[in-house]
Amino acid sequence: MDNFLTIIYGSKQTVFTSREIAILIKEENANKLKSKLAYYVKTGKLIRLRRGVFSKNSAYDKNELAVRIFTPSYISFETVLAKEGVIFQYYEAVFVASYLSRNLKFKDNKLIFRKLKNEILFNQKGIINRGTYFQASKERAFLDMLYLFGDYYFDNLRSIDWNICFDMVDIYGSKTMKKRLKNYYKKYAK
Repeated sequence: MDNFLTIIYGSKQTVFTSREIAILIKEENANKLKSKLAYYVKTGKLIRLRRGVFSKNSAYDKNELAVRIFTPSYISFETVLAKEGVIFQYYEAVFVASYLSRNLKFKDNKLIFRKLKNEILFNQKGIINRGTYFQASKERAFLDMLYLFGDYYFDNLRSIDWNICFDMVDIYGSKTMKKRLKNYYKKYAK
């Protein structure tokens, strides 16, 4: 195994963009990088998930894949809320906050990207660094849902920290959003 694979396989990250690989292996020549990537894909040492996105094996993290397709982005919405028990519906898709809206399906992965304004997307309040990807806290995911869908039904809001929500609501820059949050608070906070 050469230095290229030692670096890639030694990383805790499971999904890489070609740009990330270039930085990791310190390869400045785009043609050399392209050749190396093509060789390792052909020999089965890397898996090409889509153009410019690779995995070291088939046991990659779907969340890592989701945030590497369109950057900047973070895991949010139903993915976080279901995991946190705020909604009970199971979703096979991974829901991602991004700078554009897209629905992608390839192999066994369904990814739903929802567009947020740059001012919201780039604001780090309520964003958790999971080491290899970023994810919204349950309060941030709750607010992201309120922002895009207004009147959404949540199954269980008991675990929401309303103080955190009121502290973060200004990042959305919307009086309507503040009003929505106050209405949910009056209705569900106990």
